Amino acid sequence: MPIALIGYGEVGRILAEDLRARGESVVAFDLKLGGEAGAAMREHASRHGVALAASHADAVRDAALVVSAVTASQAVPVAQACVPGLKTGAFFLDFNSASPGAKLRAAGLVNGTGARYVEGAVMTSIPPYRIKVPLLLGGPDAAALEPLLNGLGFAATVASDRLGVASATKMCRSVMIKGLEAMVIESFTAARAHGVEDAVLASLKETFPGIDWEKQASYFFQRVIEHGRRRSEEVREVAQTVREAGLTPWSASGTAERQAWMADLADAGLFGARDTKQFARSADWRTEADRILDHVKKKR
Repeated sequence: MPIALIGYGEVGRILAEDLRARGESVVAFDLKLGGEAGAAMREHASRHGVALAASHADAVRDAALVVSAVTASQAVPVAQACVPGLKTGAFFLDFNSASPGAKLRAAGLVNGTGARYVEGAVMTSIPPYRIKVPLLLGGPDAAALEPLLNGLGFAATVASDRLGVASATKMCRSVMIKGLEAMVIESFTAARAHGVEDAVLASLKETFPGIDWEKQASYFFQRVIEHGRRRSEEVREVAQTVREAGLTPWSASGTAERQAWMADLADAGLFGARDTKQFARSADWRTEADRILDHVKKKR
């Protein structure tokens, strides 16, 4: 099955590695191929036998399966960019963390070509699971795609034959998960500034004894430092999902701002250069919190 990956970032490269390990034919395209990140992408593609295309349309032209794995805000623009090259009957799996409304708009574009749009909702962090990450599928063609995906090594389950159900499940979960990341960073950094972090941690351990808060905090800090930009875009889609339910997304909007703020600090080099092994790899969240507090003090 010829497979096209649109987006060759962390997710795209993991999928490419696992699909190529099974002997599948993979072609990829990413807008960043022409920028600073392009050299690393080309090296990775060469090492794993992935063909690189010159455009969205070129990448999908011969594909029986297209996987769109870009940032949340690009879900609909990518679907639009792929339209000229999509084959009739090809599956278009939208991996992106977008609102139900955005998925419906993307589906309209894809299905208008005779291709088959299926929404995908990734239900946890991809790196530990890789291609086996729990994946919910949605839409009229989800049941037809499920066995094909699982035959490729995915762990896909049909959530609904209605578009929007799978993405709503993912987005509502993200209110909690991405919000918890932002709250831990805000709470623990403020506690560190006031010298009460040990007391806060002890209280949390008593209330939620099943969570290793030291370990969880370090993981949250690292993931947000490394992927805060992508997370902030996702949570803006989460906020839109809340709006589509008729609610004001106070929590989601605040989470998006905190995630974006952390991404700005990371882009400015506060946590080290992204191309070094020292970037956001502290085993203790306090190291990262202290960097943030030093930065805040200098800004006063």
